[in-house]
Amino acid sequence: MTQFRGKFRRLSRVLAASLGLCALLTTAQAQDIDLPANAVIAPDGTARGPETNLPLPRFVSLKASEANIRRGPSLSHRIDWIFTRRDMPLQIVAEYGHWRRVIDREGIGGWVHYSLLSGVRTVIVDQDLLQILARPETGATVVAQLEAGVIARIDECTIDWCEISAGGYDGWAPKAALWGVSADEILD
Repeated sequence: MTQFRGKFRRLSRVLAASLGLCALLTTAQAQDIDLPANAVIAPDGTARGPETNLPLPRFVSLKASEANIRRGPSLSHRIDWIFTRRDMPLQIVAEYGHWRRVIDREGIGGWVHYSLLSGVRTVIVDQDLLQILARPETGATVVAQLEAGVIARIDECTIDWCEISAGGYDGWAPKAALWGVSADEILD
């Protein structure tokens, strides 16, 4: 009988260690989520976030003046970057619980807590000395010129143009000269 108990104890220890290893591997896999792994495909064929049911990828802006960008979706993960530009546009490419995987216009990114993000839409000017026009047409009056890297708020977007505001100036800019809005996106 004691021989049976000894084998049973050893088997219990091996089983417990195996279960612990499986739990560890499952957690590691869950924290390294890419778009195909966690996106839900809607009936219309668009990818949707499993937490918010909003489209993936999508653009948002940085609500805080400083945000830690982490290697994985929890406070225990290492901080890889610190974004320090309030209203900076970011693209959400994945969701996991209260965490969003974001990238900036240079492709740099990681995981950030959703409370540091805002739905207010902004763009970064990609073209140096971009002319802001009074109307969405090529020959319109120039209202202002913006340097590359300026962050502007989006008021409206058509197929080719976006109405933006920055530094007290409002006007229209070609969508191709801005980062933070998709080419096929129309905003009212």
